[in-house]
Amino acid sequence: MHPAEFSRVFDQPTISADEWFKVLARPNDRGYARLGLAVPKRKLKKAVERNRIKRLVRESFRLNQSNLPAVDIVVLAKSAAATAERSVLWQSLAEHWRRLSALAGSF
Repeated sequence: MHPAEFSRVFDQPTISADEWFKVLARPNDRGYARLGLAVPKRKLKKAVERNRIKRLVRESFRLNQSNLPAVDIVVLAKSAAATAERSVLWQSLAEHWRRLSALAGSF
């Protein structure tokens, strides 16, 4: 996604949040879901932590993309994600994807 497309998602998003992630979504006209990541150094100090989170989010999105509505999604990682176990983060993302799929009719 380009910077202008990120800004568009941040302007009027549908939000799903928990202890580990904040997920913003906004409908697009592409016909498929797209993913953007915001994993700030301020929240996750070490590059290895940021990269682990990004890999996990991308893989979860890839496996669930076909079930998602046509939306642009920006996933923001929170500080707690750095120390959380993979299985906890995986379940958290699955719940976010489920919420977005349930909201498909309201977009």
